[in-house]
Amino acid sequence: DFASLGRVMLLRAVFCVYLCWVWSARPELGPETQAGTGGAAPTGCGCGAANRAGAGNEGEGDLAGNSEHPADKYSKDANEEAAAQEMDLRSKMVLIQSNWFLMGTDEPAIPQDGEGPQRKVWVDSFNMEQHEVTNKQFQQFVTQTGYITEAERFGDSFVFEEMLNKEVKSTISQMVAAAPWWLPVKGANWKHPEGPGSSILQRLDHPVLHVSWNDAQAYCKWAQRRLPTEAEWEYACRGGLQDRLYPWGNKLLPKGQHYANLWQGEFPSHNTAEDGYITTSPVMSFPANGFGLYDIVGNAWEWTADWWNIHHTPQEARNPRGPKSGTDRVKKGGSYMCHKSYCYRYRCAARSQNTPDSSASNLGFRCAADPELRV
Repeated sequence: DFASLGRVMLLRAVFCVYLCWVWSARPELGPETQAGTGGAAPTGCGCGAANRAGAGNEGEGDLAGNSEHPADKYSKDANEEAAAQEMDLRSKMVLIQSNWFLMGTDEPAIPQDGEGPQRKVWVDSFNMEQHEVTNKQFQQFVTQTGYITEAERFGDSFVFEEMLNKEVKSTISQMVAAAPWWLPVKGANWKHPEGPGSSILQRLDHPVLHVSWNDAQAYCKWAQRRLPTEAEWEYACRGGLQDRLYPWGNKLLPKGQHYANLWQGEFPSHNTAEDGYITTSPVMSFPANGFGLYDIVGNAWEWTADWWNIHHTPQEARNPRGPKSGTDRVKKGGSYMCHKSYCYRYRCAARSQNTPDSSASNLGFRCAADPELRV
């Protein structure tokens, strides 16, 4: 009858209103929930990873999109809820006071790198992290943001062959012609430095590796910091000394003491590990320089903000920032692989370069910040 039909329709209407209310009241998923309980969002098998030119599909949206500053999505403000739930693991910063210093050298060991001429440079006060960003610190960033590094999206990264076992090496047919000790390893990234089967669990206090310049930028944005300019980095490296080869002076081993994690022995076949380490070392394992900065040379290369350029003028400069554009970014400091016979780039004035999307098992970074952002 019509009365019964009316009651049924009324009950259906009430039920629909209830469902709408429940749906609208559901909690929004925060960045940490969307990324999953394991931290970084899954990346799949890597079969569809983007190439180094940026073309590809899997994970492409992580750094692409309409934002003028892609790292904005990884800032602390964008992930405030997740950040509040975790202890702040960011490195302590050291205030570097403004001053003039002598940048570069008139006696370049590697002239083609643009180490000279020596020039007088003024640098405003800034803050510098005491040590390189560690695996644990980068892990916190990934856990809070779901960030996926470029090595993960591309599906591979370069690994020094002496760090690989025979089984892994047997699967690799490609190598860098000019440096055959560099092998592209599928699945190598910051979490798996030597590829599948390797882990950072026993080296959380080591510098994070396999991070591109773009990855470093994203971390710095999240940490409310930035990459240092090359001038800031070199001024900080010198630790208050003028015109010296190393942060501690002109002798590599004063009184027989090791001041940095470098290659000992014959490169690339034999590392005697006289300094105590075959590969990376825990940060702060060696003495600090005059400004209180650790591992400023050796251990891992460090990205800077500048575009690469090998032509410099001898004129005085204030807060130089390098060219406005380019193809490569400047890296400084050398790494545990550096030896005078092969890569004499653990000197203060030494420099090298990579494309912004490059990553390798000896490449990391540390952050800087303006004085008002001392956090």
